[in-house]
Amino acid sequence: MTETPVATDDVLRKRALEALNTARARTRLLTECVDDRELTAQHSPLMSPLVWDLAHIGNQEEQWLLRAVAGRDPIRPEIDSVYDAFEHPRAERPTLPLLSPAESRTYASDIRGRVLDVLEAHPLHGSPLVDSAFAFGMIAQHEQQHDETMLITHQLRRGPAALDAPEPPGGGTAGLPAEVLVPAGPFTMGTSAEPWALDNERPAHHRHVDAFFIDTTPVTNGAFQAFVADGGYTDERWWAPEGWDQIRRHDIGAPLFWRHEGGQWLRRRFGVTEPVPEDEPVLHVSWYEADAYARWAGRRLPTEAEWEKAARHDPASGRSRRYPWGDEDPTPERANLGQRHLRPAPAGAYPEGASPLGVRQLIGDVWEWTAGDFLPYPGFAPFPYREYSEVFFGPGYKVLRGGSFAVDAVACRGTFRNWDLPVRRQIFSGFRTARDA
Repeated sequence: MTETPVATDDVLRKRALEALNTARARTRLLTECVDDRELTAQHSPLMSPLVWDLAHIGNQEEQWLLRAVAGRDPIRPEIDSVYDAFEHPRAERPTLPLLSPAESRTYASDIRGRVLDVLEAHPLHGSPLVDSAFAFGMIAQHEQQHDETMLITHQLRRGPAALDAPEPPGGGTAGLPAEVLVPAGPFTMGTSAEPWALDNERPAHHRHVDAFFIDTTPVTNGAFQAFVADGGYTDERWWAPEGWDQIRRHDIGAPLFWRHEGGQWLRRRFGVTEPVPEDEPVLHVSWYEADAYARWAGRRLPTEAEWEKAARHDPASGRSRRYPWGDEDPTPERANLGQRHLRPAPAGAYPEGASPLGVRQLIGDVWEWTAGDFLPYPGFAPFPYREYSEVFFGPGYKVLRGGSFAVDAVACRGTFRNWDLPVRRQIFSGFRTARDA
Protein backbone atom coordinates (compact mmCIF):
# COMPACT_ATOMS: atom_id res chain seq x y z
CA MET A 1 0.00 0.00 0.00
CA THR A 2 1.31 3.47 -0.84
CA GLU A 3 2.13 5.62 2.16
CA THR A 4 2.01 9.36 1.58
CA PRO A 5 4.74 11.29 3.45
CA VAL A 6 3.54 13.69 6.13
CA ALA A 7 3.73 17.24 4.80
CA THR A 8 4.42 20.39 6.76
CA ASP A 9 1.77 23.08 7.12
CA ASP A 10 3.69 25.32 4.69
CA VAL A 11 3.74 22.58 2.06
CA LEU A 12 0.05 21.87 2.62
CA ARG A 13 -0.85 25.56 2.35
CA LYS A 14 1.04 25.83 -0.92
CA ARG A 15 -0.66 22.75 -2.31
CA ALA A 16 -4.10 23.94 -1.23
CA LEU A 17 -3.50 27.42 -2.63
CA GLU A 18 -2.42 26.03 -6.00
CA ALA A 19 -5.45 23.74 -6.15
CA LEU A 20 -7.88 26.53 -5.26
CA ASN A 21 -6.29 28.97 -7.72
CA THR A 22 -6.29 26.41 -10.54
CA ALA A 23 -9.96 25.67 -9.97
CA ARG A 24 -10.92 29.34 -9.87
CA ALA A 25 -9.03 30.13 -13.06
CA ARG A 26 -10.96 27.38 -14.80
CA THR A 27 -14.27 28.58 -13.38
CA ARG A 28 -13.57 32.04 -14.77
CA LEU A 29 -12.70 30.60 -18.17
CA LEU A 30 -15.98 28.68 -18.31
CA THR A 31 -18.15 31.58 -17.17
CA GLU A 32 -16.45 34.54 -18.85
CA CYS A 33 -16.42 33.12 -22.38
CA VAL A 34 -20.19 33.62 -22.76
CA ASP A 35 -22.49 36.58 -22.12
CA ASP A 36 -24.96 36.99 -19.27
CA ARG A 37 -27.84 35.67 -21.36
CA GLU A 38 -25.96 32.41 -21.88
CA LEU A 39 -25.03 32.26 -18.20
CA THR A 40 -28.63 32.51 -17.03
CA ALA A 41 -30.15 30.25 -19.72
CA GLN A 42 -30.84 26.59 -19.06
CA HIS A 43 -29.23 24.86 -22.02
CA SER A 44 -30.66 21.47 -21.06
CA PRO A 45 -33.08 20.32 -18.34
CA LEU A 46 -30.32 17.87 -17.39
CA MET A 47 -28.07 20.73 -16.30
CA SER A 48 -28.19 23.87 -14.18
CA PRO A 49 -27.76 27.35 -15.62
CA LEU A 50 -24.07 28.18 -15.51
CA VAL A 51 -24.77 31.04 -13.12
CA TRP A 52 -26.23 28.58 -10.57
CA ASP A 53 -23.00 26.58 -10.57
CA LEU A 54 -20.97 29.75 -10.12
CA ALA A 55 -22.80 30.89 -6.99
CA HIS A 56 -23.11 27.31 -5.67
CA ILE A 57 -19.31 27.04 -5.77
CA GLY A 58 -19.04 30.16 -3.62
CA ASN A 59 -21.78 29.00 -1.24
CA GLN A 60 -20.14 25.63 -0.60
CA GLU A 61 -16.84 27.37 -0.02
CA GLU A 62 -18.48 29.68 2.51
CA GLN A 63 -20.25 26.87 4.33
CA TRP A 64 -17.23 24.60 4.69
CA LEU A 65 -14.21 26.87 4.89
CA LEU A 66 -15.57 30.01 6.53
CA ARG A 67 -18.30 28.54 8.73
CA ALA A 68 -17.20 24.95 9.49
CA VAL A 69 -13.41 25.47 9.55
CA ALA A 70 -13.03 29.08 10.66
CA GLY A 71 -16.22 29.29 12.75
CA ARG A 72 -17.32 32.57 11.16
CA ASP A 73 -20.88 33.87 11.00
CA PRO A 74 -22.79 33.29 7.74
CA ILE A 75 -22.41 35.98 5.09
CA ARG A 76 -25.38 35.10 2.87
CA PRO A 77 -27.46 32.57 4.87
CA GLU A 78 -30.58 33.46 2.88
CA ILE A 79 -29.17 31.81 -0.26
CA ASP A 80 -28.20 28.50 1.34
CA SER A 81 -31.49 26.88 0.31
CA VAL A 82 -31.33 28.27 -3.25
CA TYR A 83 -27.95 26.65 -3.83
CA ASP A 84 -28.67 23.38 -2.05
CA ALA A 85 -28.20 20.72 -4.72
CA PHE A 86 -30.32 18.19 -2.83
CA GLU A 87 -33.25 20.51 -2.24
CA HIS A 88 -33.66 21.63 -5.85
CA PRO A 89 -33.29 19.32 -8.88
CA ARG A 90 -31.54 20.82 -11.89
CA ALA A 91 -34.67 21.16 -13.97
CA GLU A 92 -36.26 23.63 -11.54
CA ARG A 93 -33.20 25.76 -10.74
CA PRO A 94 -33.93 28.44 -13.37
CA THR A 95 -37.15 29.26 -11.46
CA LEU A 96 -35.28 30.03 -8.22
CA PRO A 97 -34.32 33.56 -7.10
CA LEU A 98 -30.76 33.18 -8.34
CA LEU A 99 -28.06 35.78 -7.92
CA SER A 100 -27.34 37.64 -11.14
CA PRO A 101 -24.08 36.95 -12.96
CA ALA A 102 -22.53 40.11 -11.48
CA GLU A 103 -23.76 39.25 -7.98
CA SER A 104 -22.54 35.67 -8.33
CA ARG A 105 -19.07 36.77 -9.38
CA THR A 106 -18.85 39.30 -6.55
CA TYR A 107 -20.05 36.77 -3.98
CA ALA A 108 -17.65 34.03 -5.11
CA SER A 109 -14.75 36.49 -5.21
CA ASP A 110 -15.54 37.88 -1.75
CA ILE A 111 -15.72 34.39 -0.27
CA ARG A 112 -12.43 33.41 -1.90
CA GLY A 113 -10.63 36.43 -0.49
CA ARG A 114 -11.75 35.54 3.03
CA VAL A 115 -10.87 31.87 2.50
CA LEU A 116 -7.32 32.74 1.53
CA ASP A 117 -6.97 34.63 4.81
CA VAL A 118 -8.17 31.52 6.66
CA LEU A 119 -5.79 29.29 4.73
CA GLU A 120 -2.85 31.52 5.61
CA ALA A 121 -3.51 31.51 9.35
CA HIS A 122 -5.54 28.45 10.35
CA PRO A 123 -3.72 25.39 11.79
CA LEU A 124 -3.86 22.43 9.43
CA HIS A 125 -4.10 19.83 12.14
CA GLY A 126 -6.21 19.05 15.18
CA SER A 127 -9.39 17.66 13.59
CA PRO A 128 -10.21 15.38 10.63
CA LEU A 129 -11.71 18.31 8.72
CA VAL A 130 -8.48 20.31 8.69
CA ASP A 131 -5.82 17.60 8.97
CA SER A 132 -3.59 17.73 5.89
CA ALA A 133 -5.73 20.68 4.67
CA PHE A 134 -8.49 18.19 3.84
CA ALA A 135 -11.34 20.73 3.80
CA PHE A 136 -9.43 22.99 1.39
CA GLY A 137 -8.68 20.01 -0.85
CA MET A 138 -12.30 18.92 -0.69
CA ILE A 139 -13.46 22.36 -1.82
CA ALA A 140 -10.91 22.49 -4.64
CA GLN A 141 -12.20 19.10 -5.82
CA HIS A 142 -15.78 20.30 -5.49
CA GLU A 143 -15.12 23.33 -7.65
CA GLN A 144 -13.33 21.25 -10.27
CA GLN A 145 -16.23 18.80 -10.33
CA HIS A 146 -18.58 21.70 -11.02
CA ASP A 147 -16.18 22.96 -13.66
CA GLU A 148 -16.57 19.58 -15.35
CA THR A 149 -20.34 19.93 -15.00
CA MET A 150 -20.17 23.38 -16.60
CA LEU A 151 -18.07 21.96 -19.43
CA ILE A 152 -20.84 19.41 -20.03
CA THR A 153 -23.27 22.36 -20.21
CA HIS A 154 -21.00 23.99 -22.80
CA GLN A 155 -21.17 20.79 -24.86
CA LEU A 156 -24.98 20.80 -24.63
CA ARG A 157 -25.45 24.47 -25.50
CA ARG A 158 -26.28 25.46 -29.05
CA GLY A 159 -24.52 28.18 -30.96
CA PRO A 160 -20.96 28.96 -32.02
CA ALA A 161 -17.97 27.61 -30.15
CA ALA A 162 -17.04 29.55 -27.01
CA LEU A 163 -14.04 27.47 -25.93
CA ASP A 164 -10.77 26.60 -27.59
CA ALA A 165 -7.84 24.34 -26.75
CA PRO A 166 -4.90 22.73 -28.57
CA GLU A 167 -5.17 19.25 -30.01
CA PRO A 168 -4.05 16.33 -27.81
CA PRO A 169 -0.91 14.38 -28.69
CA GLY A 170 -1.09 11.60 -31.25
CA GLY A 171 -1.51 7.96 -30.44
CA GLY A 172 -1.52 4.75 -32.34
CA THR A 173 -2.09 1.13 -31.53
CA ALA A 174 0.41 -0.38 -33.98
CA GLY A 175 2.50 -2.89 -32.09
CA LEU A 176 0.21 -2.83 -29.05
CA PRO A 177 -1.60 -6.01 -28.02
CA ALA A 178 -5.39 -5.71 -28.09
CA GLU A 179 -5.62 -6.91 -24.50
CA VAL A 180 -3.45 -7.53 -21.45
CA LEU A 181 -3.59 -10.40 -18.96
CA VAL A 182 -3.90 -9.35 -15.33
CA PRO A 183 -2.82 -12.33 -13.18
CA ALA A 184 -4.97 -13.69 -10.37
CA GLY A 185 -4.25 -12.72 -6.80
CA PRO A 186 -4.91 -10.17 -4.07
CA PHE A 187 -4.29 -6.45 -4.24
CA THR A 188 -4.96 -3.42 -2.08
CA MET A 189 -8.07 -1.54 -3.23
CA GLY A 190 -8.97 1.94 -2.02
CA THR A 191 -6.83 4.07 0.24
CA SER A 192 -6.34 4.99 3.87
CA ALA A 193 -3.29 7.16 3.21
CA GLU A 194 -4.20 9.60 0.41
CA PRO A 195 -4.82 12.83 2.37
CA TRP A 196 -7.46 14.33 0.08
CA ALA A 197 -9.23 11.08 -0.79
CA LEU A 198 -12.99 11.28 -0.32
CA ASP A 199 -15.02 9.01 1.88
CA ASN A 200 -16.09 6.49 -0.77
CA GLU A 201 -12.43 5.79 -1.64
CA ARG A 202 -11.77 4.64 1.93
CA PRO A 203 -10.61 2.51 3.63
CA ALA A 204 -7.86 0.50 1.96
CA HIS A 205 -8.73 -3.18 1.95
CA HIS A 206 -7.58 -6.40 0.31
CA ARG A 207 -9.41 -7.90 -2.63
CA HIS A 208 -8.75 -11.15 -4.44
CA VAL A 209 -9.31 -10.89 -8.18
CA ASP A 210 -9.31 -13.87 -10.52
CA ALA A 211 -7.16 -13.65 -13.63
CA PHE A 212 -8.73 -11.64 -16.48
CA PHE A 213 -7.92 -9.92 -19.73
CA ILE A 214 -8.59 -6.20 -20.19
CA ASP A 215 -8.41 -3.99 -23.28
CA THR A 216 -5.08 -2.20 -23.66
CA THR A 217 -6.91 0.99 -24.67
CA PRO A 218 -10.49 2.26 -24.42
CA VAL A 219 -12.95 1.17 -27.10
CA THR A 220 -12.66 3.50 -30.08
CA ASN A 221 -15.21 5.24 -32.25
CA GLY A 222 -14.21 2.99 -35.13
CA ALA A 223 -14.86 -0.15 -33.12
CA PHE A 224 -18.16 1.23 -31.89
CA GLN A 225 -19.21 2.09 -35.46
CA ALA A 226 -18.85 -1.60 -36.29
CA PHE A 227 -21.37 -2.36 -33.53
CA VAL A 228 -23.75 0.23 -34.97
CA ALA A 229 -23.29 -1.04 -38.53
CA ASP A 230 -24.00 -4.59 -37.40
CA GLY A 231 -27.39 -3.53 -36.09
CA GLY A 232 -26.31 -3.37 -32.48
CA TYR A 233 -28.99 -0.84 -31.58
CA THR A 234 -31.74 -2.94 -33.16
CA ASP A 235 -30.87 -6.36 -31.71
CA GLU A 236 -32.46 -6.98 -28.33
CA ARG A 237 -30.03 -9.83 -27.58
CA TRP A 238 -27.28 -7.44 -26.52
CA TRP A 239 -29.27 -5.22 -24.20
CA ALA A 240 -30.22 -5.29 -20.55
CA PRO A 241 -34.04 -5.01 -20.41
CA GLU A 242 -33.96 -1.46 -18.99
CA GLY A 243 -31.45 -0.40 -21.64
CA TRP A 244 -33.52 -1.89 -24.44
CA ASP A 245 -36.54 0.02 -23.17
CA GLN A 246 -34.48 3.22 -22.98
CA ILE A 247 -33.18 3.14 -26.55
CA ARG A 248 -36.58 2.17 -27.98
CA ARG A 249 -38.44 4.84 -26.03
CA HIS A 250 -35.99 7.59 -27.00
CA ASP A 251 -35.16 6.33 -30.52
CA ILE A 252 -31.43 6.06 -29.75
CA GLY A 253 -29.28 4.59 -32.50
CA ALA A 254 -25.80 6.02 -31.89
CA PRO A 255 -23.78 7.81 -29.20
CA LEU A 256 -25.08 11.20 -28.15
CA PHE A 257 -24.16 14.07 -30.51
CA TRP A 258 -23.58 11.69 -33.46
CA ARG A 259 -25.54 11.86 -36.71
CA HIS A 260 -25.16 10.02 -40.00
CA GLU A 261 -25.03 12.29 -43.02
CA GLY A 262 -23.60 11.99 -46.52
CA GLY A 263 -22.39 8.45 -45.89
CA GLN A 264 -20.35 9.31 -42.83
CA TRP A 265 -20.74 9.77 -39.10
CA LEU A 266 -20.52 13.35 -37.86
CA ARG A 267 -20.58 14.69 -34.32
CA ARG A 268 -21.12 18.02 -32.61
CA ARG A 269 -18.32 18.92 -30.21
CA PHE A 270 -18.38 22.23 -28.32
CA GLY A 271 -20.13 24.08 -31.12
CA VAL A 272 -18.21 22.50 -34.02
CA THR A 273 -19.53 19.77 -36.34
CA GLU A 274 -16.81 17.37 -37.47
CA PRO A 275 -16.33 13.81 -38.76
CA VAL A 276 -16.19 11.26 -35.96
CA PRO A 277 -12.49 10.33 -35.60
CA GLU A 278 -12.25 6.55 -35.74
CA ASP A 279 -9.09 6.27 -33.62
CA GLU A 280 -10.45 8.27 -30.68
CA PRO A 281 -12.09 6.61 -27.64
CA VAL A 282 -15.86 6.59 -27.99
CA LEU A 283 -17.55 9.27 -25.90
CA HIS A 284 -21.05 10.09 -24.61
CA VAL A 285 -22.33 6.54 -24.26
CA SER A 286 -24.50 5.28 -21.43
CA TRP A 287 -23.73 2.26 -19.26
CA TYR A 288 -26.39 0.38 -21.22
CA GLU A 289 -24.67 1.16 -24.53
CA ALA A 290 -21.28 0.13 -23.14
CA ASP A 291 -22.73 -3.10 -21.74
CA ALA A 292 -24.49 -3.90 -25.03
CA TYR A 293 -21.30 -3.34 -27.05
CA ALA A 294 -19.34 -5.59 -24.71
CA ARG A 295 -21.90 -8.40 -25.07
CA TRP A 296 -21.92 -8.00 -28.85
CA ALA A 297 -18.11 -8.26 -28.84
CA GLY A 298 -18.25 -11.45 -26.76
CA ARG A 299 -16.80 -9.66 -23.77
CA ARG A 300 -18.02 -7.78 -20.69
CA LEU A 301 -17.37 -4.61 -18.74
CA PRO A 302 -14.64 -4.95 -16.11
CA THR A 303 -15.68 -5.02 -12.48
CA GLU A 304 -14.62 -2.04 -10.43
CA ALA A 305 -12.04 -4.19 -8.60
CA GLU A 306 -10.65 -5.44 -11.91
CA TRP A 307 -10.37 -1.91 -13.24
CA GLU A 308 -8.53 -0.68 -10.16
CA LYS A 309 -6.18 -3.67 -10.09
CA ALA A 310 -5.30 -3.05 -13.74
CA ALA A 311 -4.70 0.62 -12.94
CA ARG A 312 -2.80 0.40 -9.64
CA HIS A 313 -1.34 -3.03 -8.94
CA ASP A 314 2.39 -3.49 -9.52
CA PRO A 315 3.06 -7.24 -9.92
CA ALA A 316 6.80 -6.77 -9.31
CA SER A 317 6.43 -5.20 -5.87
CA GLY A 318 2.94 -6.37 -4.97
CA ARG A 319 1.91 -2.88 -3.93
CA SER A 320 -0.80 -0.56 -5.20
CA ARG A 321 0.42 2.66 -6.79
CA ARG A 322 -1.34 6.02 -6.67
CA TYR A 323 -1.52 6.03 -10.48
CA PRO A 324 -0.79 3.51 -13.23
CA TRP A 325 2.69 4.96 -13.83
CA GLY A 326 3.66 5.26 -10.16
CA ASP A 327 3.16 7.58 -7.22
CA GLU A 328 4.09 10.86 -8.93
CA ASP A 329 1.37 13.39 -9.73
CA PRO A 330 -0.02 13.49 -13.27
CA THR A 331 1.87 15.47 -15.93
CA PRO A 332 0.91 16.41 -19.50
CA GLU A 333 3.09 13.54 -20.74
CA ARG A 334 1.20 10.96 -18.71
CA ALA A 335 -2.51 11.79 -18.97
CA ASN A 336 -5.09 13.97 -20.70
CA LEU A 337 -6.60 15.91 -17.77
CA GLY A 338 -7.64 19.39 -16.72
CA GLN A 339 -9.41 20.56 -19.89
CA ARG A 340 -5.97 20.95 -21.42
CA HIS A 341 -7.56 19.55 -24.57
CA LEU A 342 -11.23 19.50 -25.50
CA ARG A 343 -11.30 15.90 -26.66
CA PRO A 344 -9.83 12.51 -25.82
CA ALA A 345 -6.43 11.67 -27.29
CA PRO A 346 -6.31 8.86 -29.87
CA ALA A 347 -6.14 5.32 -28.55
CA GLY A 348 -2.59 4.34 -27.68
CA ALA A 349 -1.52 7.83 -26.59
CA TYR A 350 0.46 8.59 -23.43
CA PRO A 351 2.89 5.65 -23.30
CA GLU A 352 4.49 7.32 -20.25
CA GLY A 353 1.19 6.86 -18.41
CA ALA A 354 0.95 3.11 -18.96
CA SER A 355 0.49 0.66 -16.11
CA PRO A 356 3.20 -1.91 -15.24
CA LEU A 357 1.36 -4.44 -17.42
CA GLY A 358 1.13 -2.00 -20.34
CA VAL A 359 -2.51 -0.87 -20.08
CA ARG A 360 -2.86 2.68 -21.45
CA GLN A 361 -5.07 5.71 -20.86
CA LEU A 362 -6.51 4.45 -17.58
CA ILE A 363 -6.30 8.01 -16.26
CA GLY A 364 -7.85 10.85 -18.27
CA ASP A 365 -9.38 10.92 -21.76
CA VAL A 366 -12.78 9.30 -20.94
CA TRP A 367 -14.57 8.18 -17.81
CA GLU A 368 -14.82 4.39 -18.02
CA TRP A 369 -18.01 2.58 -17.09
CA THR A 370 -17.49 -0.50 -14.91
CA ALA A 371 -19.85 -3.40 -14.36
CA GLY A 372 -20.83 -2.85 -10.76
CA ASP A 373 -23.18 -0.81 -8.64
CA PHE A 374 -21.94 2.05 -6.46
CA LEU A 375 -21.50 0.44 -3.05
CA PRO A 376 -19.48 1.25 0.08
CA TYR A 377 -16.20 -0.44 0.86
CA PRO A 378 -15.96 -2.62 3.99
CA GLY A 379 -15.50 -0.28 6.93
CA PHE A 380 -16.88 2.77 5.10
CA ALA A 381 -17.67 5.79 7.25
CA PRO A 382 -19.38 8.90 5.83
CA PHE A 383 -17.26 12.04 6.04
CA PRO A 384 -17.77 14.92 6.33
CA TYR A 385 -21.44 14.59 5.32
CA ARG A 386 -23.72 11.71 4.30
CA GLU A 387 -24.89 13.38 1.11
CA TYR A 388 -21.51 13.16 -0.60
CA SER A 389 -21.63 9.38 -1.08
CA GLU A 390 -23.85 7.42 1.25
CA VAL A 391 -27.22 8.51 -0.09
CA PHE A 392 -26.22 7.28 -3.57
CA PHE A 393 -25.17 3.76 -2.58
CA GLY A 394 -27.26 1.00 -4.10
CA PRO A 395 -28.29 -0.58 -7.39
CA GLY A 396 -29.44 2.66 -9.00
CA TYR A 397 -25.97 3.99 -9.81
CA LYS A 398 -23.08 2.52 -11.79
CA VAL A 399 -19.42 3.30 -11.16
CA LEU A 400 -17.10 5.11 -13.57
CA ARG A 401 -13.36 5.20 -13.09
CA GLY A 402 -10.27 6.98 -14.39
CA GLY A 403 -11.41 10.52 -15.10
CA SER A 404 -11.62 12.23 -18.48
CA PHE A 405 -10.09 15.15 -20.35
CA ALA A 406 -12.60 17.30 -18.44
CA VAL A 407 -11.33 16.26 -14.99
CA ASP A 408 -8.59 18.07 -13.11
CA ALA A 409 -5.81 16.07 -11.51
CA VAL A 410 -6.90 17.18 -8.03
CA ALA A 411 -10.14 15.25 -8.54
CA CYS A 412 -8.66 12.20 -10.23
CA ARG A 413 -6.68 9.40 -8.61
CA GLY A 414 -6.24 5.69 -9.10
CA THR A 415 -8.71 5.28 -6.23
CA PHE A 416 -11.18 7.99 -7.29
CA ARG A 417 -14.76 6.75 -7.78
CA ASN A 418 -17.38 8.49 -9.87
CA TRP A 419 -20.95 7.28 -10.24
CA ASP A 420 -24.01 8.07 -12.31
CA LEU A 421 -27.30 6.69 -13.52
CA PRO A 422 -26.83 4.02 -16.22
CA VAL A 423 -28.88 6.09 -18.68
CA ARG A 424 -26.53 9.09 -18.57
CA ARG A 425 -24.99 10.06 -21.91
CA GLN A 426 -24.16 13.75 -21.64
CA ILE A 427 -21.21 12.99 -19.37
CA PHE A 428 -17.74 12.41 -20.84
CA SER A 429 -18.09 8.64 -20.60
CA GLY A 430 -16.55 5.79 -22.55
CA PHE A 431 -15.38 2.31 -21.59
CA ARG A 432 -13.05 -0.59 -22.17
CA THR A 433 -13.95 -4.28 -22.08
CA ALA A 434 -12.66 -7.36 -20.31
CA ARG A 435 -13.02 -11.14 -20.33
CA ASP A 436 -12.27 -14.03 -18.01
CA ALA A 437 -8.86 -15.65 -18.41
